[in-house]
Amino acid sequence: MTSRDDRPTLAVTAYGWTAYLLALAAIATTVGFLANVGLPLSIDSGSGRSLGSALLVDVGLLGLFAVQHSLMARPWFKARWTRLVPRPIERSTYVLLASLALLVTMALWVPLPRTVWEVHGLAATLLWAGFVGGWLLVFAGVYAIDKDDLMGLRQVEAYVEGREPAPLDFQTPTLYRYLRHPIMTGFILAFWVTPHMTVGHLVFASGMTAYVLAGVWFEERDLVRAFGDRYRRYRSQVPMFVPRPWRVLPTPENEGTDGRPEGTDGRPPGGD
Repeated sequence: MTSRDDRPTLAVTAYGWTAYLLALAAIATTVGFLANVGLPLSIDSGSGRSLGSALLVDVGLLGLFAVQHSLMARPWFKARWTRLVPRPIERSTYVLLASLALLVTMALWVPLPRTVWEVHGLAATLLWAGFVGGWLLVFAGVYAIDKDDLMGLRQVEAYVEGREPAPLDFQTPTLYRYLRHPIMTGFILAFWVTPHMTVGHLVFASGMTAYVLAGVWFEERDLVRAFGDRYRRYRSQVPMFVPRPWRVLPTPENEGTDGRPEGTDGRPPGGD
């Protein structure tokens, strides 16, 4: 039996943090890519091709990203995947590969710069505010839950400390009382809200939105299987993407200020 001192804790820690930092870099790159700022290659820059050729490449890239990102998040895949990948770095591997898939999609993207709409002045300022607001909602949604678990660091930390990660229960902190999927709502806003929409940007936004809708459908099916009536009740009370003031999940009396029952550790849906 391998002792604690013999375990490759340094390698596992380095691997986990590499995946985490690459994910942050991929997100930052996506912001610049969609805003057409700060990068040598953006969604509307570079040499174009014919419409058919560009669509073939771009839709193919979006499809490959969607398949990788959604397939690896499914419980049945994780059960098989962990026969090959050690469980402490399973989540980090998912984060690493998803980040690489997103970076490759942006690196190989073929621009279609024909304008669909373009606005200026106050309207443009408001749309830029909505774009920034979408990304802020993404980060707020991530920080409202267990971001270390979402990014694989909680599992790495547990391994380094020689213990099993505490099981996660279904919980609904802060934003998740108003929206079932605030992270995905933020992404949709970031994809679509722009003062200058081109054909290429429209293809990207449409493809990513289709992926989000399909991914959420699979995720909610998995959540119903995992939590049964608890999730069904939650789903009936809280809207999916668009908040409605008259549909807010009440705070149970036994929950702490972070939205979790006192003495528990858990995160809500939206973390695949």
